[in-house]
Amino acid sequence: MAAICFSQYCEGTFDLAAELAGKFDAKLILVNVINVRDVEAVSTIENMGYDVHTKNYIEAIEEERIEQLEKLVDNSHFPRDHVKIIFRVGHPYEELMKVIRQEEVDLVVMGAKGRTDLEHVMVGSIAEKLFRHSPVTVVSNRQKRPTPAKSHRA
Repeated sequence: MAAICFSQYCEGTFDLAAELAGKFDAKLILVNVINVRDVEAVSTIENMGYDVHTKNYIEAIEEERIEQLEKLVDNSHFPRDHVKIIFRVGHPYEELMKVIRQEEVDLVVMGAKGRTDLEHVMVGSIAEKLFRHSPVTVVSNRQKRPTPAKSHRA
């Protein structure tokens, strides 16, 4: 299973998961969770009388993300018929844990995502919770950050 959050690590996470699944001739489950906090924010705006609709928001996000995931799969050499895409709305950690159990996942690949640019921050809170509580092995895809451009003095 690859937990895809559409961060800067997304493509690398997919590539690593596809590589591992290919080596073991396994199916690849791509999971994305639309955070319930975002949905609640849209609902609050809708309740204030603005012309936004929670259902339309979820459908639009899901449609956009399906398109992005399909591009990832199409640009890879991974067999399309071995890919399952799952979308959930909820708290990301809880939904990922549900998918792990429901789909009988053997391995999870996810990107490391810090909340700040601090060097010592290695993983986001969702990744950290999964590392601690997942019933299966969790592999972190942590790409190196690009080095800052050196300034040239005249």
